[in-house]
Amino acid sequence: MAGTRSTGRRERLRAETTAEIKRTALELMGTGGPDAITLRAIAREMGMTANAIYGYFATRDDLVTALIEDVYTALADAVDAAWAASAQGGTPAARIQAWAHAFRDWALANPEGFRLIYGDPVPGYRAPDGGPAPDAARRVCVGIAALADAAWTGAEPAHGGGEFDWDDFDPGLLGKVRLAFPALPPAGVALALRIWGHLHGLVALEVYGHLSAQTLAPDKLFRAELGHLVGTLGLA
Repeated sequence: MAGTRSTGRRERLRAETTAEIKRTALELMGTGGPDAITLRAIAREMGMTANAIYGYFATRDDLVTALIEDVYTALADAVDAAWAASAQGGTPAARIQAWAHAFRDWALANPEGFRLIYGDPVPGYRAPDGGPAPDAARRVCVGIAALADAAWTGAEPAHGGGEFDWDDFDPGLLGKVRLAFPALPPAGVALALRIWGHLHGLVALEVYGHLSAQTLAPDKLFRAELGHLVGTLGLA
């Protein structure tokens, strides 16, 4: 029994230290940029020896991969939850707006995480085969396609982009989107990317502080952009 308690305590302490290492890495990135993520710098901030921290992450790239996995999964969970919650009686316009607000809310609450997966590359980082967070990336990608699927009515003139064909898109993207939405035509895939451009653009400007000098109401600006977006899609 004593041995079991001791093992459980060691596992708990290891999990706590691992979480602290990840938090410290994101804090260093927030103040010093992606260059600041080094195991030695993290060890110094935490009062650990360099050798001790290597017992948790063998390389800096292992740590960055774990961070991206955590961050991307948290984002996927947030937008998936918003999409699921809007399913009951939600109109296409309301569902698109729910997903979009969840994306923005998560990004503003986790600016370092947003920058890690959508902004600042960590110099010299080599991702594992298949990417650092393939399942979370797939979920977010499918979520974006779901926005287009919700808006698509089959009337191409309402959305534009009828000139697109399958050869215009990356096979990896199509593999994810067509598996989830086999009826979505090439123009629908283009619509998904156009919607993503609308949402990601304003959120990135806000996260990086580029809107702060121009507006005191970025939330109002975002709502207005969403209203315009669903209006151009022909959604009331």
